Amino acid sequence: MSASESPEQIAQTLIYPYLNHAVKFLQDEYATATDIDNGMRFGCGYPVGPLAYLDQVGPAVVRDALAARFAETGDSLHKPVALLEQVADAGSTFHAAGDAAGAAATELKHAIAKVGVVGTGTMASGIVQVFAQAGYDVVYVGRSQDKLDGVVAYISKNIDRAIAKGKSTEDDKAAILGRLTGATERTALADVDIVVEAIAEDLAIKTELFTDLDAILKPGAILATTTSSLPITQLAEVTQRPSDVIGMHFFNPAPVMKLVEIVTTTHTSPEVDETTRALTAKVGKVGVSCGDRAGFIVNALLFPYLNDAVKLAESGLELGTIDAAIKEQVSLPMGPFELLDVVGNDVSLAIEQELFAEFKEPGLAPAATLEQKVAEGKLGRKSGEGFHSY
Repeated sequence: MSASESPEQIAQTLIYPYLNHAVKFLQDEYATATDIDNGMRFGCGYPVGPLAYLDQVGPAVVRDALAARFAETGDSLHKPVALLEQVADAGSTFHAAGDAAGAAATELKHAIAKVGVVGTGTMASGIVQVFAQAGYDVVYVGRSQDKLDGVVAYISKNIDRAIAKGKSTEDDKAAILGRLTGATERTALADVDIVVEAIAEDLAIKTELFTDLDAILKPGAILATTTSSLPITQLAEVTQRPSDVIGMHFFNPAPVMKLVEIVTTTHTSPEVDETTRALTAKVGKVGVSCGDRAGFIVNALLFPYLNDAVKLAESGLELGTIDAAIKEQVSLPMGPFELLDVVGNDVSLAIEQELFAEFKEPGLAPAATLEQKVAEGKLGRKSGEGFHSY
């Protein structure tokens, strides 16, 4: 693209492939239309999901623009997927063609009275708070008493902030903290009904944990992982209970973010899946269901769009021009470069590499500038400089 392109053209260049990608998810029956849209609304704070937005713009409009772009670039990610062609030809919409009625009601097929959490970082602490606020007794495990104390401090600070805003009370705080039990030994999890692990994103470390939990937990207990990137199937297969293993990917910070991606493997039992979905609703979150593959719903839709934005900037467009076009034309809360700097360019690069490795699409290859930023230590807000300076 040239530097003279209009904000509308810039937005279409970045957003239409993202919409096409979302249709591919629906075509592949990877997730429902409602779950795809809810994933991006509640996981990214977008005002509307990709399929609902596509319905607003018009499937034929998007199809024709993508077809023209595919003829120009030859990038298969720009080729309108078959379902987009069908819906456009029929003059239909995606929610009319999909599941506008929404998901059926779910119920707990496994009794859940006590919850375990492994980890003491920000994500784990937030998950502990979510369950305790919802009335569950929570046993959380960390490496030291200092780490355990940090969880209580994190939750106390959050509740104190809510009290100051009139959204909670001292009695609420006492009740929530009274439901917490910290432990430095995993054996303390022996009688919990579900464990949610939120430790380092390292397959070897998580594998060791799942092997250990398999030996500790009572029969029928559910093993859930918050991983955003690692293969859950591999974690399931190191246990003697693969049917009880599921992904429960909370978004950070867990007390604030509404989304949980519920990720089943080919081993996960229907009862464990439904119980996890029902539990997610009981703690006040929006659950979206998908299968075990790189990126799940949100990351697999978000990061190719961010990567495309970097490639667009490499063609000569100013970062601020791209950011402004996206906010102005699509009403997204942040432009792609603002968001990259918030997420962290190292995190973004790692996710893009995972997507490229799994799907082998040339268009998913990480942008050279993204690799360069990471090599230079320009990781975003956390390092003081990324695509913008802070």
